[in-house]
Amino acid sequence: MASLLVTGGAGFIGGNFVHYWNAHHPEDSVIVLDALAYAGNRKTLSGASNAELIVGDIRDTNLVERLLSERGIATIVHFAAESHVDSSISGPDVFIDTNILGTHSLLKAACAVWLAGDGKEHRFHHISTDEVFGSLGPENQAFNEATPYAPNSPYSASKAASDHLVRAYHHTYGLQVTTSNCSNNYGPYQHPEKLIPLFLLNALHGCTLPIYGDGMNVRDWLHVEDHCRGIEACLAKGQLGETYNLGGGAELPNMTVIDAICREVDRAFEEIDGLADRFPAAAAAKGQKTESLKALVADRPGHDRRYAIDGAKAFAELGYEPRQTFDDGLRRTLRWYLDHEDWWRAHFRPRN
Repeated sequence: MASLLVTGGAGFIGGNFVHYWNAHHPEDSVIVLDALAYAGNRKTLSGASNAELIVGDIRDTNLVERLLSERGIATIVHFAAESHVDSSISGPDVFIDTNILGTHSLLKAACAVWLAGDGKEHRFHHISTDEVFGSLGPENQAFNEATPYAPNSPYSASKAASDHLVRAYHHTYGLQVTTSNCSNNYGPYQHPEKLIPLFLLNALHGCTLPIYGDGMNVRDWLHVEDHCRGIEACLAKGQLGETYNLGGGAELPNMTVIDAICREVDRAFEEIDGLADRFPAAAAAKGQKTESLKALVADRPGHDRRYAIDGAKAFAELGYEPRQTFDDGLRRTLRWYLDHEDWWRAHFRPRN
């Protein structure tokens, strides 16, 4: 039986990865290290039979060293990060502490245990973001692995710094690493601070759908299950020291995404008996269109205009490409939130 250490495994992408790995590699044990900060949730790991949660901080280097040594762990999949851009603007310090110092602590622990041993194979896989590349104009080529870094928010700057540390530990010390830069994820277990769950839940409660600027900022949308498949491919086939861009193949303006959310909410109220009784404040429960809740608000500072992913390298070297269409993935996501009200109630408070 192999063991993996998954940092941030009680969060959104990490939690989905734990469930994915448990389903596809049931012979492996998964040790989840999570501080259970505001976006972490024990309930996210319910049903993951081979997962063990250790509540702890990735900055605790001694703790990580003990886990690697005592559990015989030779693979770290590093998700743990502060990731909300708005929060990084209002309070950047925690992003520096977690994303930079936390990653450095993990790298030090990995070197201390893995490189001081018998030199057996190991892997430190680092999860990053397309936001490190900055902003694209409408005619610019999509981000590829050679695109220069140009982060524009404290969040993306902290992730860029962590990427550079991972690269440096490979080239300087010989740590066996891979990195993946993903586009915007969506799916089950996502904290309601993010666009899709926020707008879904606001719509259910009849709250305003606040749209930054003109709503035409473009993102590439990646269903989290496809992302988990991409990480699996990186671990199995990724070349040491290399980075891989994992995109969803769904480059859409925010307004298009929001309109799709509105349509799916209206559809759900038409198709699901009793939904209007559960959410009587929803526009759809009153016979109105959910789109009536849309409202333009002041844009956030430094809001990147467009992200787009060139996934050619991941396809050529890993055989990875997304399978989930955005429309189907969004419908599945909405139905998951409707079926798991007990999970999101702890994270969401309706407000206009």
